[in-house]
Amino acid sequence: MGARPTERHARERGEAWDAPDQGPGRYLTFPPFYFQNRTFGLEIRDTIPAGGNTIEVWLHVNEGSFRGTTFSLFRNIENPNVRDFGWSLNYGFNNPNEGGQPLCHSGKRECMMSFNSNWRTSPHSPLKIGDKIELAPAPRLLTPVIDGGGERYYSFEQLYIVGVGMRPWYGVAPNLDSEPLPNHTLLGGETSVSYNYSEEPFRMFQQMANNIGIGNTLRFSKGRRLFHTSFASGIHSESPTQNPVFAEHQNQLGPRYNNERCIGCHQNNGRSLALKSGDKLDTYSVFTGMMADDKVVADPLYGLTIQAKARAANADDYSVTVTGYQTEIKTLADGTTVELQKPLYEFKGPVPELYSVRQAPQVIGMGLLEAIPEQAILANVDINDVNGDGAKGVAHWVKNPETGATQLGRFGWKATKVSARHQAAEALVQDLGVTSPVYPQRSCQKGAADCQQHSGTTHISEGELEHLTQYLGLLGVPAQRSLRSGYPDGIRVSPEHDVNPQLIAQGKQLFVQSQCVACHTASFTTGKTHPLAELRNQKIQPYSDLLLHDMGAGLADNLPQGKASGSMWRTAPLWGLGSLKYVQGGEDKVRYLHDGRARTLDEVILWHGGEATQSRSLYENLTAEQRTAVKAFLQSL
Repeated sequence: MGARPTERHARERGEAWDAPDQGPGRYLTFPPFYFQNRTFGLEIRDTIPAGGNTIEVWLHVNEGSFRGTTFSLFRNIENPNVRDFGWSLNYGFNNPNEGGQPLCHSGKRECMMSFNSNWRTSPHSPLKIGDKIELAPAPRLLTPVIDGGGERYYSFEQLYIVGVGMRPWYGVAPNLDSEPLPNHTLLGGETSVSYNYSEEPFRMFQQMANNIGIGNTLRFSKGRRLFHTSFASGIHSESPTQNPVFAEHQNQLGPRYNNERCIGCHQNNGRSLALKSGDKLDTYSVFTGMMADDKVVADPLYGLTIQAKARAANADDYSVTVTGYQTEIKTLADGTTVELQKPLYEFKGPVPELYSVRQAPQVIGMGLLEAIPEQAILANVDINDVNGDGAKGVAHWVKNPETGATQLGRFGWKATKVSARHQAAEALVQDLGVTSPVYPQRSCQKGAADCQQHSGTTHISEGELEHLTQYLGLLGVPAQRSLRSGYPDGIRVSPEHDVNPQLIAQGKQLFVQSQCVACHTASFTTGKTHPLAELRNQKIQPYSDLLLHDMGAGLADNLPQGKASGSMWRTAPLWGLGSLKYVQGGEDKVRYLHDGRARTLDEVILWHGGEATQSRSLYENLTAEQRTAVKAFLQSL
């Protein structure tokens, strides 16, 4: 079990349970200095399945030293007064090599505690397979703290099932008691993020995989720091006056760029900012090109993308603005009308011959998609539409920029990137002008043929690129919110948990009947060889086949990429869809499709053409109540 510091408990809502909503809790936060000296993990040695009667828990500190770390176990659920938290057993870790003091050092396996009874029952009972144990460590750092940050923290509350292991959980009666989430809700397998009751749904895309390992917790945190760091000032986007400046990355921003940090485009690890008429595309990318000798090459002025901003005050303005929308009205079978809109753009610089506007997608689940075996993806290719559902699917074979090998594309709106590493490195050089071992020269953004030649030290080192890739790979996918939670009587149900399981189940059935799963493939099982062990052998539900599909003229741009024509797009994964309205700051701030044109799920579906025409037609002929059910299902993902 990997763990990191946080500020409060899992069920604290930011106000008393019986009080009106006054703001979010502080459970999913990343406090200042989270990326150094504050990650740790627990090694759980469970003897019960082998006939023993004891469980040992060893504390592993990743960096520095902890002193006085406490450990709470077994939620005191039999006490009717226990609400947001309350523990039956409060314990700690002592080190026999430090005279029995609670002093634990990184790199040493010395601090252990053990227990042999179930404290959830009264009287206590011997531990048996299936018993639930809530784990709530609270790390304390050795004082004086070596980096000047905080000394006392809380950490994640995890659910351990005796003889089974760690499991994502949700709250049931009484008082949101911990209960393992059923497998059908685990969109990311065992990496899935548990239901959250601290009313911080806007932070749900930023959490570690539930099954993250001890050492990978530190790598995740270091990668996250890079994701939030300005490559101009070195300042962290959160707690900017408290977190130390990352001096190594000051003044590395390119002479032209789109944003100064990754999180600037991926809002809360979600999507670009919603646009309206008159807005600049500050958090979007504009891919560019031109035709030469019957192939697409980089635009002679912009390169492969427009870098709209410049560090020099007298530089040319390359900004792109939404000037308005081309609209049309679609009428469904029952007479319901839906307005579709397509954005129109103004370029301050010359209008490129070929271009495509792309919004930043959410970044959850990338490691799991990377871990799907190639043959499992290729099994869904149906180039001759043998099954008659209209969907064909094409694998996009692209060149690995580091090895030159042809590999299956999985990432990007047109599946042009082979891995999370490739995706991260391309975004760094194109949107920030930051070099890495994958793209060691800024001329890679211009499509220069010799840009892969290393010319010295890159802005991002190999180790840092690995940390950034591991961060992206180990971001957890929120579990499907399709179950009612056991809130106490009279307590306000958090909006994200106010769900209708029956309506969601009906919507899933209609989603299948409407043949949406022809492209939005429900499930895969990841392979056995991914470098991150947490991602192996996981049954996941991304609702994507990761293949290219011709979506028709209505969604086409005029910029082919590789074998992907203007009308071909990778099937977007649907997991996390229902969290977007919280992550983006409101339902009115969510935008869908590659260029963010769609404001609602109805608009998204009605834009589907080409191979999706048959499925769209089936949706158009549903009743209003049936369409509501489909959208309830999608919002549960």
